Amino acid sequence: MHSVEQIGRYRLERRLGTGAFGTVWLAHDDVLEAPVAVKVLADNWAHRLDIVERFLSEARLLRRADSNRVVQVYDIGELPDGRPYFVMEYADAGTFADLLAAGPLPVAEALRLTALAARGAAALHKAGIVHRDIKPTNVLLRTTPDGSGRVLLADLGLAKSLAHASGLTLAAGSAGYQPPEQARPGSGIDERADVYSLGAVAYELLTGTVPGAPGQVVRPDRLRPDVSPEVQRAVLRALEPDRERRWPTARAFAEELERLAGEIPASRPRGRHRGVALMAGLFVVVAAGTGVAVLNLPSSSSGSSALRVKDTTGRVSAEVPASWGRQLRDSGWDPHALGLRAGHEPGLAVADDLSRWPDLSSDVNGVFIGLSEHGSVTTEVDRLAHSGCRYDGSRAYSSATWRGTIRTWSECSGSTGTLSETALREVGGAAQPQVYVQIRQHSGDATARILRSLRVT
Repeated sequence: MHSVEQIGRYRLERRLGTGAFGTVWLAHDDVLEAPVAVKVLADNWAHRLDIVERFLSEARLLRRADSNRVVQVYDIGELPDGRPYFVMEYADAGTFADLLAAGPLPVAEALRLTALAARGAAALHKAGIVHRDIKPTNVLLRTTPDGSGRVLLADLGLAKSLAHASGLTLAAGSAGYQPPEQARPGSGIDERADVYSLGAVAYELLTGTVPGAPGQVVRPDRLRPDVSPEVQRAVLRALEPDRERRWPTARAFAEELERLAGEIPASRPRGRHRGVALMAGLFVVVAAGTGVAVLNLPSSSSGSSALRVKDTTGRVSAEVPASWGRQLRDSGWDPHALGLRAGHEPGLAVADDLSRWPDLSSDVNGVFIGLSEHGSVTTEVDRLAHSGCRYDGSRAYSSATWRGTIRTWSECSGSTGTLSETALREVGGAAQPQVYVQIRQHSGDATARILRSLRVT
């Protein structure tokens, strides 16, 4: 793409993501004094009239939906070189994929979030539109003035009018979220295709795993024993290969998920955030790739009691007890989850069971480390509170490399372990970068050992 700093009245600030046919930018509307997202067709597709029409069709369908559950389109235009663009509301709190980077969600939260996404799909269906590509990276989160947040469906690049869906001749969708009828050109689809995709989203929020091929889906309770039979039945019904056996509408699926979520007691309160990686992020609005995988780490071949882990950029590394190093997520995080400037920064999470990390009442051993190039990590960590946990106070920490304060909690909803959080700055170094560290452990105290081993380049 040619270097562009301004599109119409919209001043570009940074790239949010790149898809198959275009790039999305975070921009500022200087007239309305508000952030917006601007999607621009890639220049290598500008000569393809069919691609241009598909690009414009996405904007028209988003506008046609006219729902606060679907990303809103504010404006549309054309660059001097002829490429179209359209302007959308900016989702500042990431995507479902970002939430999943920290592992499976609490059951009630997974159900409620999927229900909100299903309500968005129902709004599309009411407008005569079938999405055809609902997946975690296409479900966005936007904060509201009251702090409650909204769930929005986005990326209608594969969406079609339901009136013409029976005659579709090309396969569409993403592996794991694609119903069998979308994989068979010419078989025709209806809104139940989106119900299948929503079932896949619910499955992943609950288990942290993308479901298998249609008809080969592992029961959720085999991956997460606390999934109740009723929740399992609801999700597996949405994932039925035979669409006649699925929930008949996205609304019906949403209503069942809301009912089930309402029956789950709020017995495990958590603090301001989910525990570990705080919605460790990729990008907002458009993600360049799929969700982050959990890697099963091999045992230390040297017999050492420690294992060194690092993130994908190689900038962040630390040593953890070897018995903790069973699973690693190394793709980074979004500091916005801590209250800092949004972005994609180096980071990692390593634990003996990352699927249990989101629940502060679970006894789990592990570490999250996130780098931030902007803002005061110390200020944000000092504001953190974990309801349901006993605050044990803070203590100063210093080493040859790092200095900071360690804050510790225990007895989180009956847990026998401890939770420690630290904001670190380099001794004698510049103000940035700063490091956020969270350590969970249910026996012994490896905090100082881990912090001493921390390396940032």
